[in-house]
Formats: sequence, C-alpha cells, structure tokens
Amino acid sequence: MDIITQLQEQLSEIAMLAVNTFGTLQRDAPPDRLSTSYPDPLNPNPKPEEDAKPQVQAPPGAAPAQAQPPAPPQAPALDLAEQPKAMSHALVLAAKKFDALVAALPLSSEEDQLKRIQELQAENEVVGLELQKQLEAAELELKQVEVLFNEATDNCINLKKPE
Repeated sequence: MDIITQLQEQLSEIAMLAVNTFGTLQRDAPPDRLSTSYPDPLNPNPKPEEDAKPQVQAPPGAAPAQAQPPAPPQAPALDLAEQPKAMSHALVLAAKKFDALVAALPLSSEEDQLKRIQELQAENEVVGLELQKQLEAAELELKQVEVLFNEATDNCINLKKPE
C-alpha cells in the first residue's frame, strides 16, 4: 500500500475517532445550569420536604402487603471518568501515526520535481511513438487479413455450382 493511501486511511480513522470522542463527551457531559431562573437539571424537585412521606413499616411478625419482584441484575457501571481519557488517548495516537506518515513522505525541491516531470514527459513521448508504430503495424496487418479473407470468400463462392 502506498503512503498516500495510508495517509487517507489514517485521516479517515482520525475523523471517526474525533466524531466518536466528541459525541461521547457531549452525551456524557453533566448538564449545566444556565440561569437561576430555570430549574436545576440535577435537582428537578427544589422542595423535597413536600414530597417526603413517612414510610409505615409493618410489625415484625406481619406478612408484607405486596411481594416485590427481585430487581433485575444491573450491568457493571462504566467508568465515565476513564472513557474520555481512553478516547482522547486513541485520538492522540492516531494523530501521531498520521504525523509519522507525513514525515515519511519523500522531500524534494521544486527543481527536482520539474526535472522528474521532464523525464516522465520524455518517457511518455517514447512510449507514445512506440504505441503509434504498433498501431500502424496492426492496421497494416488488418488490411492484409481483410484482403486474404476477401480472396478466400471469393474462391469459396466461385466453387459453387450454379443451380
């Protein structure tokens, strides 16, 4: 795989990591209170004493009023503090790999590039002339084959008996 293709793939990987990282940070970021005139997003109930009702417990020997179903098993909690660090680390590693690929690109001066272009143009002219010669030879051979084919068909037609 050439270095330009590697650079393109690495750039795609960086873009994917950036989108995932920013999306995760946006999704997992805690809400922020913009103004005191709006309710606090972390505490939607500013007056908890109104909703607090005393719990009446049954005596120790009494049967419970309703049996509660067992709680479903909970998945292990993700460490939200470590996830952005890991994603940022992956993004930095991808950027460093991209920088290493860019550093591996061959450096050449403008004069070297112009010289290489002239060499390629001269090579192109030589190959173009050779191709033109081969085309002319193929056309000549085609004409010869057509003449021979016409002669062969004429001979076959002339051998038929008239009806």
